[in-house]
Amino acid sequence: MKRLILGNEAVAMGAMQAGMTFFAAYPITPASEIMHYLAAKEGEIAFIHAEDEIASIHLAIGGSLAGRKAMTSTAGPGMSLKQEGIGLAHMMEVPLVIVNVQRVGPSTGMPTLPSQGDIIQSIHGSHGDYTSIVLYPSSVEECYRYSIAAFNAAEEARCPVILLMDGFLSHLAETVDLEAIEVKTVPRTIPPLGTGQRHFTGLLSRDGIPRTKDTDYYRKWYWATKEKVLNAAKNYRFYEYHRNEKSDTLLIAYGISYRVILPLQRSCSIFKPVTLFPILEDEIKAAAAEHKRVVVVEMNDGQYRGEMERILRRDVLGIPMLGGKISLNEIKERLHEL
Repeated sequence: MKRLILGNEAVAMGAMQAGMTFFAAYPITPASEIMHYLAAKEGEIAFIHAEDEIASIHLAIGGSLAGRKAMTSTAGPGMSLKQEGIGLAHMMEVPLVIVNVQRVGPSTGMPTLPSQGDIIQSIHGSHGDYTSIVLYPSSVEECYRYSIAAFNAAEEARCPVILLMDGFLSHLAETVDLEAIEVKTVPRTIPPLGTGQRHFTGLLSRDGIPRTKDTDYYRKWYWATKEKVLNAAKNYRFYEYHRNEKSDTLLIAYGISYRVILPLQRSCSIFKPVTLFPILEDEIKAAAAEHKRVVVVEMNDGQYRGEMERILRRDVLGIPMLGGKISLNEIKERLHEL
């Protein structure tokens, strides 16, 4: 049955379909509809209106350790507050999903206007080295589909997975038949808190004993953890590539930016990474090799563009759309000027 659904609602529905039974968050524009939808499901799930964003991420960690699939949602300032908890979840290898509906910042910025300014934060927001899986849908149907994929990836990788959105996408309403979408779910395999001998701490530890000065063990732990996440991420390599055989220009865009530039596929090739991180290096390199120009269109000052230059080792042009506004005509003009 087709229904008119908001992007935020589709995320909440996807989480429920994935088997989420614990949700904690603090209301914030433009992510609040996720919380509103799930508040009505209290009884089916454990729902907590937390006192702040710091509490909500740690509640979600606790819910996951207790054996439940857990999620929290937020926007820019709240994502900044969650970073210490995100680092803790990586250190303790806790599966959970964190939804970040981006808005213009820094700080309070322009709360009701969308942005894509948290791209680098999604992989380097907390201190130290860790490996992140980050997904970014571009339609209401994909909000549902990739919410489920985020939970699956979290279970397989045993780490927090970030689902990025933006204010445009979160409040976009589209007609979707969710029942027609084929999805799979990965079951929880980690024993709940209290089952067997388990030790949880942000300290480096081995068999429950802190090893805070053991450099050799830290290196062993880090490389093993990174390999585990990267191996799991191989099952979640999502993208679309629209090749225009007559064009020497490749446009790279994600989320709502991809939706805006779709009409340009008549004159350009377009690559849409849904899996932003780990970067789809093989696929992007292959697409870029077929074009003289690579241009990244994004609602920030070149955050993903910098990542593309790093992996391609060539100049990558950028069209930054700042201030919560993205216009196809403006993109066309800037593309002509490059």
